[in-house]
Amino acid sequence: MRAHPRRQAWRNRAATTAAVLVAAAGLATGQAATAHAAVTCDVAYSTNDWQGGFTANVTIKNLGDAIDGWTLGFTFTAGQKLQQGWSATWKQEADKVTAKNLEWNGKLATGASTSVGFNGSWSGSNPKPTDFSINGVACGGQPPVNQAPTVSLTSPASGSTHAAGAAVPLAATASDDGAVSKVEFYVDGTLVGTDTSAPYSHSATGLSSGAHTATAKAYDDGTPVLSKESAGVPFTVGGTGNPSIVASSASVSVPEGGSKTVGYKLSQAPSGNVTVNLTKTGDADLTIAPSSLTFTASNWNTAQNVTVSAAEDSDESNGTATIAAAATGHTGVSVTATEEDNDGDTPPVGEHVDNPYDGATGYVNPQWSAKAAAEPGGDAVANISTGVWLDRIAAIAGSSSAMGLRAHLDEALKQDAANGNKPLTIQIVIYNLPNRDCSALASNGELLIAENGLNRYKTEYIDPIAAIMKDPKYAALRIVTIIEIDSLPNLVTNLNVAKCQEAKDSGAYVNGVRYALDKLHAIPNVYTYIDAAHHGWIGWDTNFGPSAELFATTVAGTAKGFDSVDGFITNTANYSALKEPHFTISTTVNGQTVRQSRWLDWNFYVDELSFAQAFRQELIRRGFKSNIGMLIDTSRNGWGGTARPTKPSTSNNVDTFVDESRVDRRLHAGNWCNQAGAGLGERPQANPAPGLDAYVWIKPPGESDGSSKFIPNDEGKGFDRMCDPTYEGNERNKFNKSGALPDAPISGQWFSAQFRELLKNAYPPVQ
Repeated sequence: MRAHPRRQAWRNRAATTAAVLVAAAGLATGQAATAHAAVTCDVAYSTNDWQGGFTANVTIKNLGDAIDGWTLGFTFTAGQKLQQGWSATWKQEADKVTAKNLEWNGKLATGASTSVGFNGSWSGSNPKPTDFSINGVACGGQPPVNQAPTVSLTSPASGSTHAAGAAVPLAATASDDGAVSKVEFYVDGTLVGTDTSAPYSHSATGLSSGAHTATAKAYDDGTPVLSKESAGVPFTVGGTGNPSIVASSASVSVPEGGSKTVGYKLSQAPSGNVTVNLTKTGDADLTIAPSSLTFTASNWNTAQNVTVSAAEDSDESNGTATIAAAATGHTGVSVTATEEDNDGDTPPVGEHVDNPYDGATGYVNPQWSAKAAAEPGGDAVANISTGVWLDRIAAIAGSSSAMGLRAHLDEALKQDAANGNKPLTIQIVIYNLPNRDCSALASNGELLIAENGLNRYKTEYIDPIAAIMKDPKYAALRIVTIIEIDSLPNLVTNLNVAKCQEAKDSGAYVNGVRYALDKLHAIPNVYTYIDAAHHGWIGWDTNFGPSAELFATTVAGTAKGFDSVDGFITNTANYSALKEPHFTISTTVNGQTVRQSRWLDWNFYVDELSFAQAFRQELIRRGFKSNIGMLIDTSRNGWGGTARPTKPSTSNNVDTFVDESRVDRRLHAGNWCNQAGAGLGERPQANPAPGLDAYVWIKPPGESDGSSKFIPNDEGKGFDRMCDPTYEGNERNKFNKSGALPDAPISGQWFSAQFRELLKNAYPPVQ
């Protein structure tokens, strides 16, 4: 097995589009004795505001002659301050702001656009500039169109219960393209309070016992005034009874050999710490962990998960158990757990099931397994299922030293015959688009768009793969295909790279992915999961929504539309931590949100699980089926070892707090190649969390991301300085060192030092 990717195309800033101002074309007046190009420009300016700060995204479009070098200018009118910017050299003098192009985005052909952005601060209000210019020539146009504000309730929590007679805290966040003039709070449609400054809040008193619904309504300062009402949040005012323990579900079904989670919280804030003890009675094959939870006055309304696991057994019955949660002074709650038995109840051969990992064993690649077992301590993980990478046409047939696709499927049949009645899942990575990984160097591929690459991809790569997979003798296997790592997100974030722009303009990526989906998903026992990057790439709103939209429009154009996709995978071959246990995106330090830290850099997600679950909901909102599942590659994101923090930092500095608290120990979240200090992550398992089909090991641990120096090869793989441990970094990773291990071979080849590092730092530890 050969060849693997790395992570690139990292976007280092957030700019959530809240409203768009378009300054229409402005024509330069004639200047008789000049050879300069005639400037005609169009500027779109959008912001995401919060109390005291904002992120702005500015798109410059050239409507005139080609430009070789540009300087954007505009004026702040309310005392706003430029803090930091990207994709340009930013400067503020008094109220005047300029942004000068960088080397890579200075040339703008007629009709071409480029996007830049910055973070700023404000007080009072944050009106948008109206006097944009390019190279000193005004971009004229109409005043901005007023946009309605946005508003959402943050308190009370949905479904919460509050003691009779007690005040119910109401709170909301609101933002606008201008300023929010006030936020009104309603209970059951009746106005109960108004707040004119952030943070917007009100205490509702005198509410009767029973069920209620809270809403908030925000008003802007425009003419005419526009307003927006939030979604309703249900809550209950209780009687004189005890507070209670609340479970996320009254019952849970757990696949044999798998696990599910149940969330617990309290119905109201306690006066002191509350310990909830959980006991399980019933089927011995069903177990729970942990057996106790501690709630405080600050976390009582945040669900804490209890994992319910079902061990493999030989009987054919669906065992049941009762999980009782109890705490002093609180009404308890019981949850019924049912084991979904997989003995004697295997779906018919070839049937397309909802989750191909559910109840199945995983294919163990014998070639990877032998290499892992040969390392000290490696036999402890050598029988874990990993992905099989088809990174070039020759990999389909294989060679004397590398098994081909048919050889792997034949071996999978042998393993399937030896595992009893359970189905077997084998994971195949489809990874050979023309202009592959267009913003990378270490994992470039063999096909080029300009050299008939798309046609070759279809006829020489996808067609032979599909022909082998649909061989009837493999019909009993569940074949999971991982579709084109790092492809579509490059069309959102990296169009400044010529090969990426070519991939977009030619339609090669979109058409190639559609062709692969049409061919592969038509085979009943083949499952398709599209690569969806990771939170450190598309976790910012400027990337998050556009990526989901690109996935939707791409898949909608297949023969079966949204039915041609089973799900998406994140973190493939990357190192992003599955969970950050010591802080969340809402954690604040000395009045500053952790989003303001250098590490998060205004990202909306602190870890991969929260990102994957949120991105799944966004995909469903844009048309994907409600039962799509997510996969997370956990092969190298464990981050254990002695460097792993065991508790949150006590620092009052937000940067220090995050750096001392985070378990992801990379020098920068944009670093992706052979990372020092990394460890094996969660072992593959089905149904590990809501919305997740499985944690998987797609990148086989021990296989290099790229070489530490240029190594000649016949696989089309170049040398990327991010794999060089002496590299001082670039704009994308804020000029941090690469964090890469030394003496690495080309991508896909065995890297013993990396495997040993991963084994040593595994989390959970390898037993």
